[in-house]
Amino acid sequence: MKRIGLFFSVLAAGVISGISEEIVIDFEQAEIGKPVTNWVEKGVVFVLAHQPKQTKAAGRVMFFPHLATNHKGILCAMANEQIPVQATFPKGASSVTLVLWGSTGCPALLEAFDKNGSSVDKASVAAVPGRSDPKDPIPTFELTVQAPEIAYVRFSGPRSGEFLAADELRFTPSSDPAE
Repeated sequence: MKRIGLFFSVLAAGVISGISEEIVIDFEQAEIGKPVTNWVEKGVVFVLAHQPKQTKAAGRVMFFPHLATNHKGILCAMANEQIPVQATFPKGASSVTLVLWGSTGCPALLEAFDKNGSSVDKASVAAVPGRSDPKDPIPTFELTVQAPEIAYVRFSGPRSGEFLAADELRFTPSSDPAE
């Protein structure tokens, strides 16, 4: 009887830990400066939220280095048109955090959507934090959204001449009661 109880305790612990386990995407396998139409990492698909409207060129994302850390960040590669970057979760998410950096003073918005395209949560900052001293590295900051079934998120904010890069994406997969 003790073996059965132990089995169910271990099984329950595994199920509970699996539900709340956060998945981290850090883009470290990406090539710097090479525009691509999409990026897939750990099943999450990164693309532009829509195709460019000011050009016939295909929409692209690319990776940019954070000079102080050599981390890589994903951003919109369209020089003349700021289009939100979208990350789609194959089985949904209940919480998504982006670690970002960008042009000082640039606004930043992270918005979560359900499978019907309805906005379910938003997080933003009016201005990306600046450096205390010109010798300091560009600071990073976090934005988090939460909802029971997030199908995708979009991050945006830069104006012409500005940039906003996602250094890391952390998400908690949705728990599917049918499984």
